[in-house]
Amino acid sequence: MASIGTLIGPVVSLRNYKARIVANLLGVNLAVTPDFEMGKDNKTPEFLAKFPLGKVPVFEGANDFSLTDSSAIAYYVAMKSSDGAELLGRTDEERAEIMQFSFFAEADYSPAQAGAIYPALGYMQFVKPAVQAAEEQLMRFIGVLNTVLLDRTFLVGERVTMADIIVTCGLTMAFTHYLTAADRKQFRNVTRYFKTMIAQPAFKSVIGEFTFCEKRTAPAAPAKKEKKKVEQPKKAEKKVEKKVEEEKEEEPAPKPKSLLESLPPTSMPLDSWKRFYSNNETKPDAMNWLWENFDAEGYSFWKVDYKYNDELAKCFMTNNLIGGFFNRLERARKYAFGCLLTLGEDDNNQIWGYFIVRGKVVPEEVTDAADYESFQWTAADHTDEKTKAEIEDCFAWEGPSLPRPCYDGKVFK
Repeated sequence: MASIGTLIGPVVSLRNYKARIVANLLGVNLAVTPDFEMGKDNKTPEFLAKFPLGKVPVFEGANDFSLTDSSAIAYYVAMKSSDGAELLGRTDEERAEIMQFSFFAEADYSPAQAGAIYPALGYMQFVKPAVQAAEEQLMRFIGVLNTVLLDRTFLVGERVTMADIIVTCGLTMAFTHYLTAADRKQFRNVTRYFKTMIAQPAFKSVIGEFTFCEKRTAPAAPAKKEKKKVEQPKKAEKKVEKKVEEEKEEEPAPKPKSLLESLPPTSMPLDSWKRFYSNNETKPDAMNWLWENFDAEGYSFWKVDYKYNDELAKCFMTNNLIGGFFNRLERARKYAFGCLLTLGEDDNNQIWGYFIVRGKVVPEEVTDAADYESFQWTAADHTDEKTKAEIEDCFAWEGPSLPRPCYDGKVFK
């Protein structure tokens, strides 16, 4: 089969992947440019004369036909096959839904992902407030997708469509640089979906063996500028009488420490538990570790219930509320671990969970959070078998002791 044209750009690129996966699925012959050098080949006068934006990938076909957008190129490749409807949609409803997810990936998800990850990769300047806002958006959009995929294998219908190709290619950057093992556990539906997609032969032959993120890529610390020392002119010495007592400069007051720092040392560093929880199956491995190492003198368990469950509406909004509360618990991150779950269904759900905190009372680092008064914190006896079972099921997000089926949740660690 003759080639329909050439996809120009670096072959290792989430944008480049789209059209090539389409070509693999439909058996379309699409030429590529494996020797393309980004930053050089797309800056030549010849390239810019054809593609003034200088962006890649681009497509060159017969009769001087060309395209510049990666998703537009993928759609065009599908249109060149008699089986293109399998990817583009068989009905008006399917086509509309495919476009819905494609637009979501391009217009909502991708800008948030770029804002959160590009500064760490050196592609954008690191501006902390902007990165934090982008990270919050990114996690919110992944949370929405996690909800959509709760009972779906594919985004539209029961087969791979263009929506899956565009969304999966978009997710590769987050799973490579941002979503750690703990995040993947939190967004288990998205993780299951992504693993299913990249295991498909047409995807795997393009993307290759995939390595998941172990630790988030952090932005490089800015180089410190050396301050030039300015020599001060020497002042003429004056003869003065020595004072009997010299005034002492006031020393700056020491920074106030958390009261929790004055507690006796604990045999269970909280970070050790957080790492074990993040990197192992919750039941039985992580929970066995917790019960074997738990320091009952140094920590306490607290059951947490939202006081205004009757005001909750959509489940994804409830889960976002939990995320907002966790954001305002930043001071407590060193001293607390917990899971809050969204239980139930739309227009009939609740927030419920358990926390481990340092000490025997809820510390100021928690009570000082703006939303603290919206939650009921009740001391819990982990030696009680019923309570112990609830803690285990809460931290695993599943199990018979949950008050209601788990829709989603978040982990504070």
